[in-house]
Parts: sequence; structure tokens; C-alpha cells
Amino acid sequence: MIPRDENFPAQISTRVAFLIAGIGFSSLAPLIPGIKVHLNLDDRRLGLLLLWVGLGSIIVMPFAGRLAAKFGCRKVIVTSALALCASLPLLAMATNTYAVAAALFLLGAGGGTLDVVMNIQAVIVEENSKRPMMSGFHGLFSVGEIVGAGGVTLLLSLNLSPLVSLTVVALGCVAMLGAATPNFIPYHKHLSEIPSRSFALPRGKVLLLGVLCFIVFMSEGSITDWSGVLLLDFRNVTINHAGLGFVAFASMMTLVRLTGDFVVTKLGRKAVMFGGSICAAAGFIMTATIPNMFTSVFGFGLVGIGLANVVPILFTATGKQDVMPANLALSSVTTMGYLGLLVGPPVLGFIAHNSSLLVSLGFLAILCVVVAICTQFVTEKSPNQA
Repeated sequence: MIPRDENFPAQISTRVAFLIAGIGFSSLAPLIPGIKVHLNLDDRRLGLLLLWVGLGSIIVMPFAGRLAAKFGCRKVIVTSALALCASLPLLAMATNTYAVAAALFLLGAGGGTLDVVMNIQAVIVEENSKRPMMSGFHGLFSVGEIVGAGGVTLLLSLNLSPLVSLTVVALGCVAMLGAATPNFIPYHKHLSEIPSRSFALPRGKVLLLGVLCFIVFMSEGSITDWSGVLLLDFRNVTINHAGLGFVAFASMMTLVRLTGDFVVTKLGRKAVMFGGSICAAAGFIMTATIPNMFTSVFGFGLVGIGLANVVPILFTATGKQDVMPANLALSSVTTMGYLGLLVGPPVLGFIAHNSSLLVSLGFLAILCVVVAICTQFVTEKSPNQA
């Protein structure tokens, strides 16, 4: 009889947290084209409105590590996940720009805090399990993205209202959260070792990791925010099919992340991160330069394949560095990542407004090449190093 891994319950609860986060964030994607049409927004104004997601995240995330130290991962994960779930029906009920902005702010605050603390728990669980697990955890986030975006799209296609659709999704997340709550980590030695200050500015290697997370989060967020708009405005798809680019992106990211721990063990983080960044750059270039709906969707899929394991690798590197305490470093790096989400939508919107959304994708391709160049400074050489 195979002995049961004592870390198994914590591993499952961590996966559930990532799944809920993915569902919550991606449920927004199918609504963005409709919000643009309903509120009569151009690309620049839509970008500014989407800024509220990043703003909500960036305000609370710097303090998430300290909140985990004071209250434990369990309480912070549950509270932030409930806030994320509550934002979904509130978004559907919003009838004007101000109400939409408020709902997006709550979504960002709840989801951003959840993101930091679930990654803190993930680092602890990975260390206790003594094997690579981060790509698998983030794979469940990608599964959640498919479930959230696909589920909302399906419910809307059945002529259910946005309010009913998002309420169904939110209640499903609450049910999963209730089942997983007992196995979230309450307190841990890593949490008790956090200094008394609530937030620390990143420095040295942590700063570089934060900049790279900024770029990758900005690139990933661009698919959520702009893939539907690109297909709608440049590739002549109908509004009901505008989510195909995001579905391709999320599907490929999910597939690659679910096999990522095995691939990282065999090839090493350096090779996976370098190759993935180049693949993402190629995907952005293909989407921007080939005027065809199918190649654009395929290009979004390439971006998903390329970026799939970059963030898990960066988070593992953040947990392993010795420049700062792991929890404060994770809080700082994740905050910088979400700063990419904060800055990304308006930057891409302004570029699109003054030139073209296709030029914005070329800009992201250049940034992905920068990530590839920086790979050697943040990853170890040994393929088998956990």
C-alpha cells in the first residue's frame, strides 16, 4: 500500500485557490467587448476603465504578505476569494462607467490579494513536498481561466443574462472555497519570520524578478483585455465569437502548465524560460502581422504556450532567493507583476489610439525578447534542481 503524502490536503487546497483565482479573473474577459459597446467606449477610454482592476490590486497587494503573517494564509485566502466572487455579480449589475469601475476595483483588490497569498502557500507546500509543483499550481489557474471564460461564454450563449451567468460562476467558486478552507495553511514558520514592517521595496535580484513579472503580467493581461477587441475590429469576427483568442491562449497555457513540472525537471528552468519567451514573441508577431482570423487565434495560442511556465519559474526563483524574506519578496514581485496589469491596458490603449492595436502587439513582442535575454540572471543551470 502506497503511504499517503501528509502534504496532500494542502496541495489540493492550494490547487483550489489557484482554480478560483483563474475563474474569477477570466470571467471578465467575455464581458469586455460588450462593456465597450454598451458604454460606447473607444480603445483609450476602455483601457482607462480596465485600469481599475490593476489599481485595486496594486493598492492592497503590497500588504498581503504581512496580512498572511498576522492572520495566516487561511483567513486571508478565504476573505480575498469571497471579495473576488462578490465582484462578479456586482460587475453584471453595473449600468454606468462609475459602477463598472467600482466592481473592477473590488475584483482587482480581492483577486490580487488572493494571488499573493496563494503563491505564498504554494512556495511553502512546494518546499515541504520537496519537488517542483509551481507549474502545476499555476496550471490550475489556467484551468480556471478556461472554466471562467468558457463557462460565462456558454451561459451567455444560452441567452442567460450577465447577472445570472456571473452569479452561477460566483456561487460555484464559493462552494469550492468552502470545501477547501480546512486545508489552507493557518500559520507557518516562514510566516512568523516576516519582519514587522508591512512592505519592503524590492532590491537586487528581487527587483529584476519584479521587472520581468511586470512584463509577463502585462503580456498575459493584454490577451484578456485586447484579444477580443482585436478579433472584433481587425479580423471581422462577430461579438459572440470575440472570446476565441483568449480561449486559445488559455487552453494552450493550461496544457503546457499541467505538464510544466515534468518539463522543468527534465530541461531546467533556464531553457524553459528562454524558449518560452521567444515563443511568446513569435506569437505576438504572427497575430499582429498576418491578417487572418485563424492565424491570429493561433498566434494567441503560441503566446499561451510560451508564457505558460515563465511566471511559475519567476515565483519559484523569488521564493529561493536570499536577498529578502520570501514572503516580502513574493509580495513585492507579485505587486510589480500586477503593476504591469495596471499600466498595461492604458499603455496599449494609448498606443492603439495613436497608431494601431497591431503596433501594441509588436511592442509586447519586443518586451518578451527582453525577458528571454534576462533569463540567465534569474535561473539556475542545473536541470534537476528543485
